[in-house]
Amino acid sequence: MIQFHDVHKSFGTRNVLNGFSLAIPEGQTTVLMGFSGTGKSVALKHIVGLLEPDAGRVEVDGETVGDLAYEELMRLRTRIGFVFQFAALFDSLTVHDNLSLGLKRQGLPPDEIATRVTESLRLVELSDAELRFPAELSGGMRKRVGIARAIALRPRYILYDEPTTGLDPVTTAAMDELMLRARHELGATSVVVTHDVRSAFAIADRIAFLHEGRIRQVGTVEEIRATDDALVRGFILGRPATGERV
Repeated sequence: MIQFHDVHKSFGTRNVLNGFSLAIPEGQTTVLMGFSGTGKSVALKHIVGLLEPDAGRVEVDGETVGDLAYEELMRLRTRIGFVFQFAALFDSLTVHDNLSLGLKRQGLPPDEIATRVTESLRLVELSDAELRFPAELSGGMRKRVGIARAIALRPRYILYDEPTTGLDPVTTAAMDELMLRARHELGATSVVVTHDVRSAFAIADRIAFLHEGRIRQVGTVEEIRATDDALVRGFILGRPATGERV
């Protein structure tokens, strides 16, 4: 399980997380949703130790991430797949080599690496892209490679940072289906950061709405749809309250 306990994080004078607490249930997809600047992606990066809290703590499987030594943190990261907003692929490497990097770090033999690369690309329907370079792929295809790279690790957790940003509605729907398929086939716990209300409703078991650096509301899709919180309801209807950043 992933748990945030009263996490605070500031950058200079700007408070981003301000008492953020949330438990991520095992085997489910939790979507973090809210206005820009409310700390969604910042919260995600705390899970893998890319950021450390100024106060509070983040626990993964009972371990406090900020207390882990380097080698312990590296072991934790082998259980977590991270799908970055813009895929973060190495342009000079083929798709195969991009997927192989993390597997080589785990010390897997070449035949196992080849099997995992093939299976992961099949899952995202890019079996014919193994020897292509990122520059030869569309934006949607690069994001699918990012998902393939994450699931090749066979992680316990998959973190998605804005996976549908910049995609057209048809490609967005295909990405939603891929995320659902990855959860079904791997049984992984997923945490998804998104502004896309339609996508959130399609993939989520639970939605956590952030506002001003803390959780404003948590619930199932049905509970969020039926919310009587004016701010949350305004967001999901595309009618943000005056003065809110979008």
